[in-house]
Amino acid sequence: MRFAFPFRFAAGRSLRAVAALVLLAPLSVVPLCAQTGQADQHAALSSGAKTEATKPDAAKPAAIEADAASPQPQPGVAAKALDKVKQVAKSASDIFHRVPCHQPTGVPNSTGSLPHVAAKLAAGKPVVIIAFGSSSTQGYGSSAPEFTYPNRLAAQLRRQYPSADITVLNRGKGGEDAPEMMKRLQTEVIDMHPDMVIWQVGTNAVLRNLDPSETAKQVEDGVARIQADGADIVLVDPQYSPRVTERPESARGMVKLLGRIAALRHVGIFPRFEVMREWHEKQAIPIDDFVIADGLHMNDWGYACFAQLLGDDIIRSVGAIKIGVNVPGDVRTYRPM
Repeated sequence: MRFAFPFRFAAGRSLRAVAALVLLAPLSVVPLCAQTGQADQHAALSSGAKTEATKPDAAKPAAIEADAASPQPQPGVAAKALDKVKQVAKSASDIFHRVPCHQPTGVPNSTGSLPHVAAKLAAGKPVVIIAFGSSSTQGYGSSAPEFTYPNRLAAQLRRQYPSADITVLNRGKGGEDAPEMMKRLQTEVIDMHPDMVIWQVGTNAVLRNLDPSETAKQVEDGVARIQADGADIVLVDPQYSPRVTERPESARGMVKLLGRIAALRHVGIFPRFEVMREWHEKQAIPIDDFVIADGLHMNDWGYACFAQLLGDDIIRSVGAIKIGVNVPGDVRTYRPM
């Protein structure tokens, strides 16, 4: 099915109407409006998300501190009404928290056990996650930094665990694959002593016709070094997009190669290729609804769905730890393709 996004133009009109009404109506009606805004949290990003999104407002002047010796005036009715309008506006912006993204039915639905990061989140300890990869980790194709997958993942986890100290570091660099990534693995990943590493790799190896056996050696070596530092690992295979699928044998070979490494090293793997293929082939979502015009990189919706599925897997792993289901770290739900 193809998602419809009716709220895009209606949201602006509704918000203006709420602002007008709230200045005229009794304050008691405002919470109902705010509830309506919250109900829209699970609405879609518009299909136009692949074009540039509305840019954030310019920086607003800093508030002027009031004289401490002067009594603070009580806010009047108009001030209270304005505060309510701001709350409704904030609620309306929450539509970007999640998109209508369903777990593909034909693909396993978990990255497997993530015992290290899950145990720390369950215990309320600080957590550091590193997103390591190339341009789709860096966020090429997103309309704003907050719409990259690492930032969306961070926001999702912070909403789920509001009292936790969660850091998600973006270590993506466009154009790289295993040879270049291995040169910065120590300083940008291992030296940070992360609790979890999400390593997206293999797309540029397909596009550049790199030797698969050499890629396998480098990725396996990198995984072993990350494991030795104690972090959970999830590998992310290439995206299902026209620039990749025009090289079908290389793409399938890379997906299988990364699956074999994950099985050998007992780490998780997020099968991005199969997830995106199901979006198109089984959910009937047009390619250009989740891939930008270059035929390679994901758009805001694509990054959002990817982040949500990955975040949901982490949350499930934390839930298992909390109820006492301590799954061994070498048990994976995702299997090699």
